[in-house]
Amino acid sequence: MQTAANVLVGLVAALHGYILVLEMFLWEKKPGRGLHGFDPATAHATAPLAANQGLYNGFLAAGLVWGLIAADPTGFRVQVFFLCCVVVAGVYGAVTANRRILFAQALPGAVALAAVLLAR
Repeated sequence: MQTAANVLVGLVAALHGYILVLEMFLWEKKPGRGLHGFDPATAHATAPLAANQGLYNGFLAAGLVWGLIAADPTGFRVQVFFLCCVVVAGVYGAVTANRRILFAQALPGAVALAAVLLAR
């Protein structure tokens, strides 16, 4: 079960690394604009906000990687903390921005969190 939990945490970290790249570097390009259906002008106007969001997603990814490489009990605690942050951010994003975030962010975080807790 520990291996499965580690794989799930790694996948959530990779997802947030991808979101960082998308929001910080590709926002004004086709992949970023396509995510929200923005025209070039709207993407340009919102790029600083997206870059800020991307940076926060990068912190989530970094924290999850830290949790994977740190020895227990620190690694376990860090994973639980950052996965809780992922779930809270996903729920908040779903309520305030787009329901799709619940399935793209909160659900994978919750599944990984459950696996980490079950593996303990």
